[in-house]
Amino acid sequence: MARLFRDQHGVPHVRARDVLDLAHGQGEVTARDRAFQLEWLRRRATGTTAAVAGPAGLDWDVLARRARLVDVARRGWAALDEESRAFVAAYVDGVNVGLDDPAHAAVPELAALGTTPQPWEEWTPLAVFLAQHLMFANLGGKLWGQRAHDALGEGADLLDPEGPEGGSNAWVVGGARTASGWPLVAGDPHRIIESPGAYLQVRLACEDPDDAFDVVGFAFPGVPGAPHFAHAGEVAWAITNAMADYQDVYAVRLDADDTASVTEHHVEVVEVAGQDPVEVEVVRTPWGEVIEGGLAEGRGLALRTAVSELGDTGLGTLLGLLRARSADDVEAAFAGWVEPVNNLVVADRGGAVRYRLVGRVPLRDDANRRRLADPADPAADWRGWLDPPRPADVGPGGALVTANDRRGPESDDVGALFAGPYRRDRLWALLEGRDDLTVADLATFHDDALLDPRARLTVLTDAWDGWLEGWDGRMEAGSADAALFAAWRSALTRRVVAEPVLDALRAPAPSSVLAPSLDLTVRVGRALPALAAVDRPLGIDLRAHAVAAREEVLADRGAGRLPATWGATHVLAPVHPLGAAAPAAAAVPAVPLSGDTDCVRACASYPGLTDACGRGPVARYAWDLADVQASGWVVPTGASADPRSPHHHDQLDAWAAGRLLPVVTDWDRLVEEPLSGRRDRG
Repeated sequence: MARLFRDQHGVPHVRARDVLDLAHGQGEVTARDRAFQLEWLRRRATGTTAAVAGPAGLDWDVLARRARLVDVARRGWAALDEESRAFVAAYVDGVNVGLDDPAHAAVPELAALGTTPQPWEEWTPLAVFLAQHLMFANLGGKLWGQRAHDALGEGADLLDPEGPEGGSNAWVVGGARTASGWPLVAGDPHRIIESPGAYLQVRLACEDPDDAFDVVGFAFPGVPGAPHFAHAGEVAWAITNAMADYQDVYAVRLDADDTASVTEHHVEVVEVAGQDPVEVEVVRTPWGEVIEGGLAEGRGLALRTAVSELGDTGLGTLLGLLRARSADDVEAAFAGWVEPVNNLVVADRGGAVRYRLVGRVPLRDDANRRRLADPADPAADWRGWLDPPRPADVGPGGALVTANDRRGPESDDVGALFAGPYRRDRLWALLEGRDDLTVADLATFHDDALLDPRARLTVLTDAWDGWLEGWDGRMEAGSADAALFAAWRSALTRRVVAEPVLDALRAPAPSSVLAPSLDLTVRVGRALPALAAVDRPLGIDLRAHAVAAREEVLADRGAGRLPATWGATHVLAPVHPLGAAAPAAAAVPAVPLSGDTDCVRACASYPGLTDACGRGPVARYAWDLADVQASGWVVPTGASADPRSPHHHDQLDAWAAGRLLPVVTDWDRLVEEPLSGRRDRG
């Protein structure tokens, strides 16, 4: 039977006699801590959120049904090896034991919805993982790329540039560059900042003499193990999004009587609280699942993904990672990874310091990468999978940095658009010449708020007329100059958005799910550095707008309408599925935050829309291979999803201040908490 311990922040430490007991214990404590979140994730995965949330959930449910997430998860479940199926099944048993508690009815979100958590199926963790990453790749970007190209022709690339996107950082330094003589691995994944959080801290210790391991890391709620960021004693690893292109969207013709265009179709019913049910047409084609359009229109958009193509979710990697003892073991486990495609950095106590691309990238024509693909074009078909080069191990004297950036010519085969080089270059500058690095140093790197001069639009600074010349470029929460710069950047964005040449891009999105990807203001705000690098981009007099924006901001400052500091408006605004008024969101204070989109501390803002930060580091960590207890980690809120818990957001102050909390693994310093001891099978 598994045993549960917690540290002072409520982080669960699960200790078990074998891997199945361990998986069961992880599932049970996750359900105990995250009951509402698991129920919501299950409903997202199965396209049933509208049944409790009403019309607000309908667009997502329609997409989930049309993308056939449950079908793909079931296929992925069947593709797992026998041991991995048993591992996931034990986790699901634990989840169901943890959810089977009448006390969950009092969780504020569940009470507000008038529902209680329903049991999970064996394949549910796979469906949850798929749902969390459906919009993580290029679906929205390709729809935007087509819309912009239709409106602007080749000029569309200016509004879809390589530049401000991503946000995740991960880096590794060999032992010759650290104070301890052992490698350090650090990073901070950036996603939508959710309450409850997208990652949870966990320790998983298996005491089977023939299968012993002790791993600390971050888990996805609803998925066993700790796949992305972990310290396994002898080896530690981290990932960032590789910005790979592994989804295609085809503009297809549909005819129910033509098996060459439609291979399967049926109708499903989506229940909607407070309204009549909605029928959803589910159509499968040789080019993927139809996510827009249908048989009545005779046309549609078909989504093709690596995981749907292969029928494999890649989650057979989970046990291999927990058992890893070396960089070779981590690489071997990730050999089965599918998507999202990631940049992996890994180091071990044997001296290995490595980078690898992990996941499956289809080979096909470059025309597929930015816009809709034509199924009639043979070049648009998939013709196998990328075999990425294996970079050399940089060894104890080396270091590696990955920040969603282009990694050289080999990246041409991986994707089309990458994050700008700003965060990568800044991290290299911070690492330069250091041979005494500690976890404390890496925490200061996480907290670095310098905005690269290129991201500050210096090509337009002659329009500033000297008014920000003294600013050091740091987006610190207490900086008045940072607030002034941000106000000018937003005013400039709004002026560009109002240009008539962009009128065709103001059409509403076909669904609320796709709206963020098709938002013109968001796109212009991201593209400002690319626009500023061109003389009269799209015929727009950008310098005139920059001057006018300056005058607007100076007038606002004179009238007292500007915030005194960047942190007055750049505040934490976590996203909750039930809205900002939901208890788990409302309980989180709107703390001021340093950083901005292109800083290492990539707490994003949206120029022209809001300074508030709803996207940023959803975890931070620094793994010390000299001693796991010298490591540090933190999340934006806390271990519990229940706003009534003392551990709901007890890590917020440390996270906002850029500090890491200690990793505690000494069992004598932890507090034991009883688990049910109940196993529903085995």
